[in-house]
Amino acid sequence: MDGDNVVVRGRTWPWRLAASVGAAAVVLGGCGSGGDGKAAAPSPSAPSRSAAEASPSAPSGDASPLTPFRPDPAKVPTTRSRAEALATAVVLRPRGWGPDFRAQRPAASTPGTVAVLNERCRWERRPLPRGVLASASRYNEIPAADGRGELKVTASVTVHATVRDADERLAATLEEPLRCRRQQVRADERITELMSVATPYGQGNNTFADDQVVEMGKYLTGGSERAYRWYVTRLGTVTLAVSVKGAKGYSDDELNKYTSHANVTMLNRVQSELGGDS
Repeated sequence: MDGDNVVVRGRTWPWRLAASVGAAAVVLGGCGSGGDGKAAAPSPSAPSRSAAEASPSAPSGDASPLTPFRPDPAKVPTTRSRAEALATAVVLRPRGWGPDFRAQRPAASTPGTVAVLNERCRWERRPLPRGVLASASRYNEIPAADGRGELKVTASVTVHATVRDADERLAATLEEPLRCRRQQVRADERITELMSVATPYGQGNNTFADDQVVEMGKYLTGGSERAYRWYVTRLGTVTLAVSVKGAKGYSDDELNKYTSHANVTMLNRVQSELGGDS
C-alpha cells in the first residue's frame, strides 16, 4: 500500500498532534538531557523504571486498558512475514510526505535489520534483535531549490512481538541521549544538543497514541547547523519513528508540520491495517 490517499479517522488528531509537538518544544526548551541525534530506529535496551511505569504495557499483543486503540487480535502480527507486510504498508514513501518529496539514495533500509546506536555512539544497521519481528525505514527529501537547502526526512516502522517489547523501545529511546551526547548518523552527519521528553497516553495533548517520545537537537552537516526533530510513537505492538533534518529556508513551524502529518498518516495506516476500534 502506497497510502498517499489516507482518510484521517480522528478529526482532532492533526491539531492535537501538532499541539503535542508544540508543547514538547516548550518543555524541551526548559530542560537539558543532552545528546546528539538519531537515525531511524534505535536499539531495544532495558527501560528506566520511570519510563516503563509512565507507559503501562500488557504482556502480549493486546492493548492495555489505557489506550486510544484496540486492534483486532487476529490481525496483530505474530510472524515475521506478517510483520514485514504491515511495516511495508505503513511506512511512508515520498508522496506520503507531500508532492515535493522524492526518494533519497538509498531509498530504504536493508530488509531484516534495525538501526542501532552502538557503544561508540554511532548509528548502524544490525540484524533484528529478539522481540522485533520486522522493521522498515524509508529515506526521502525535498531537493535544494529557490534558495532553500535540501530537506531530508525519514519514516520508520518497527513491529514488535509484544506490547512490552514495544514499550521498552520507547523507554530506551528516552534514555539514549543520556548515554551519548554526540551521535554520528552518517559519515558526514551528526546530531548534537539533543533533548527528549515522553508523553504517555492521556498526558498533555496525547490522545492519539499509547506513548510518544519527542527528541530535538541540532543537525550538523558540512559547515551548517540546523534544527533536528525526531518522534517515536507507539500504538500497541507497533512503533513509528519520524525524523526531519532541517535545512536553509525552513522554519520550525514547517518542520513540525511535516512531522505531525507523517505521524498522523502512519497512525491511521496502523489502525486501518489492524482493524481495531478506536
